[in-house]
This record gives sequence, C-alpha cells and structure tokens, in this order.
Amino acid sequence: MNRYGTALTSADFAHDPPRPSTPVHRPRKQRTAMHGTPAPRAGTHSSASAAHAPTTLSRVLGVVRLQYLNSYIFVWVPLIVLSGAIVISLAVYWMIGSDEPMYGGGSQAALWYFLVVGVQAMTLTFPFSQAMSLARREFFLGTLLASALAAAGLAAVYVLLGLLERATDGYGINGYIAYLPWIWQSGWASGAALVFVMVMLFFIVGFWFSTLYRSLGTTVLTLVIIGLALCLLVVVFAITRLEAWPEVVSWVAQLGPLSAAGVLGLLVVVLGAGSWLTLRRSVP
Repeated sequence: MNRYGTALTSADFAHDPPRPSTPVHRPRKQRTAMHGTPAPRAGTHSSASAAHAPTTLSRVLGVVRLQYLNSYIFVWVPLIVLSGAIVISLAVYWMIGSDEPMYGGGSQAALWYFLVVGVQAMTLTFPFSQAMSLARREFFLGTLLASALAAAGLAAVYVLLGLLERATDGYGINGYIAYLPWIWQSGWASGAALVFVMVMLFFIVGFWFSTLYRSLGTTVLTLVIIGLALCLLVVVFAITRLEAWPEVVSWVAQLGPLSAAGVLGLLVVVLGAGSWLTLRRSVP
C-alpha cells in the first residue's frame, strides 16, 4: 500500500535502481582552511612553533640590545665624563707647570660612573624585560654581557690615551692621566685588564644595590650600606692602629696590575653571585 491507500504492484518497482548489497564508502574530503589551503594536522603548529622558538642565546643577546637602546648610559655619558676629567686635569697641569712628570687620577671618574650605570641597568630595564616574558637568568646574563662590552670599550679608550700620552710626553706639558707607571709597568695588556675588571666591579656593585632595593626594600639596602661602611672603617682603623700602612702600600705595589685584576675579578664573581641570588626575589 502506498500513502494514498492503493496497492503496490511489481510495475511500481520496475524503474527502481538496484540497491548495492554492501554499503558504499565515499572518501571523506580533507578539511580545508580559508582560501582553500589544507588545514594543518594535529601537532603541526606546535612543532613549527618549537622550531622557530628563540634560543637562550638569542634572548640573552636581545637583552643586550635592550640595554643599548639608550646608548647614552653605556657609551656616551662615560665618554663625556672621561673627556671632562681630561680637560680639567690638563688645565690643572698647565696652571701648575713642572719639568717633572705629573700624574693624576682624574680618569677614574668614568670608572666610578659605572656605579650609576649598574643601578640604571636594573631599575630602567628590568620591569620592561619581565613584561617581555624574559627569564631572570636571561636578563642577568644579558646585562652582564652588556656591561662587559662597555668595559672592554672603555679599556680600549684608556689604552689609546696612554699610548697618546707616552708619544706626546704628557700632551707636551708632562701631564699624565691614563699612562700611570704602576698600571703600565707590565705593558698595555695588563693595564687594559685592570681597567676592564674595575669597570665590572663598579657596575656589579651598583647592580647589586639595585637588586637589594627591589627584593628586600630600602631598609635592608640602607643597613647593608652602613654595614659595609663600618667594615671598611674597622679595616682602616686596624691598619692605622698597627701602623701597617707602609706594608700595605708595599704589598699593593708588589702585587702588580695583572695580579690586582685577578683579585678584583674574584670579588666581581662573589658580588655577581650575590646579585643573582637577590635578583631571583626581585619584583618588577
């Protein structure tokens, strides 16, 4: 019977197509994304992302570039400070006038400035680095590398100044700023090593103070500075009370610039380890 109530005959089935005995399996079309491109398989995107993920070295170098975005801090201000110290020292030498060599320590001003550089490298860049999802380890290594580059450049400037002073007999007025006998007694390489380590020492001290401020606060930083000052006062008092200053000066003179650079280098490593421990607790 059909839906109209009439009986079905064999003629009604004469033009029906034969039905297959087994179901026909049609191939499924591949899913496509926009513009007809095949959709990626599962795991393809993650593997591609892993292949293009930045390495630790590239991220450390990125921190170096980040620090040098403001090149005045690491490059131009130290050179300006050094140039000012040279001009002032030469003016003093010219006013004094002497047939004997005159030596001064005005060139140390650029080294002391790296205390400020260490503070600024932490306070100005650390929050921004955390916003970029950089690890603290990458920020620390990149910042140390940036300071090492600046220290190497400044050491090269000191060597060139020393060679100029030696060639011109102290700028023609017997005035020496970079060519100091004790530093140059073992050659220009030892002098460059000493300047490099001293720049790193001043930088790491400023950086460590800044990490103490961010991780432990103003009170702890103040107490640490007072404690260090008291320790230095005790050492000076003990040497003075024992009347041992001649022995201390003789020991430093015999130490030589290269050995002094090694001793200060160990101090840089110790302070660097302390900076890393406090940086791990620092808040952006």
